[in-house]
Amino acid sequence: MSFLDEVVISVRSGDGGRGCVSFRREKYIPKGGPNGGDGGDGGSIIIRAAKKHYTLTRYSSRKNLKARNGEPGKGKNRSGKHGDDLILEVPLGTIIKDEDTDEFLADLTHDKQEFLLLPGGKGGKGNQRFSTSKNRAPRYAQPGLPGQEKRLRLSLKFIADIGLIGFPNSGKSTLLSRLSMARPKIANYPFTTIFPNLGVITFDNESCLIIADIPGLIEGASMGRGLGHRFLKHIERTKLLVHLLDITYQTGQDTLEDFHILRQEMMSCNPGLIDKPLIVLINKMDLYDTRHRDLNKLKKALEKRGIEYLCISALTGEGLEELKQMIFEKQHMSDVKACFKN
Repeated sequence: MSFLDEVVISVRSGDGGRGCVSFRREKYIPKGGPNGGDGGDGGSIIIRAAKKHYTLTRYSSRKNLKARNGEPGKGKNRSGKHGDDLILEVPLGTIIKDEDTDEFLADLTHDKQEFLLLPGGKGGKGNQRFSTSKNRAPRYAQPGLPGQEKRLRLSLKFIADIGLIGFPNSGKSTLLSRLSMARPKIANYPFTTIFPNLGVITFDNESCLIIADIPGLIEGASMGRGLGHRFLKHIERTKLLVHLLDITYQTGQDTLEDFHILRQEMMSCNPGLIDKPLIVLINKMDLYDTRHRDLNKLKKALEKRGIEYLCISALTGEGLEELKQMIFEKQHMSDVKACFKN
């Protein structure tokens, strides 16, 4: 399945049905009164969050969407049928904006949460509505009101508890597959992962957390290089960042070169990202030898900055149980702080 996290669509609510001009026709009653029914209301455009969806791909080929029109009124005081509402289902975390005015309309974060985008046009009144003592046979009715139209930008921001970040080929996809049931593509070349993947970490107490693998982060990502500029927004809602450092990465003068580069990219995109709780994982310890970056210097550099770290091997599973415990404790502390704050 292809991944689509932003799309522009045009939507239009249904037109109201016209009212009916009709008169009673009964035997021995040559001048029966008016009995034209009202037109039905046009269908509305409603957007609904549904947790069964993960991308906006279903709208890649459906760019012009319209609700049904209301039916016209009929004789014998029969009203026209209302047009069916058009319900657009989107993933949790979808933000809706008016494409022409950039007006913020809604942010859908809960399953089955709904927002009325455009109400349908009202149906016109039939001629029975205009009968008076002075005008017993009105020969006019109202036309239905037209529907409304908008161009909308749908933008998805994942709602994940944990965001996995790191240079391409640092082992994020392998780690995601070991911590959850997710099965992302894994290969030994950069940019193997070309769109974010989601997984669910389960704990012994049957609680679970959603983890997102954010691909393509390189130097210059916030300026459009690589793929990361498209996906940095997906870590804005996360409560915890897990930053993978590759012990085999060939650095320059700075032991934390790759760490600093990505921190700078996140700050350029959204300064609030660097304030999120952080765990640094020194990955690929199964491949470590003296040719690679100095492990002791790396540890000291992280300790000097007060950054919590853990040495792991996503491939062999080394350190992963300890990592799950760290994540669980950090999430528990975050929930406790939220309770006190509220």
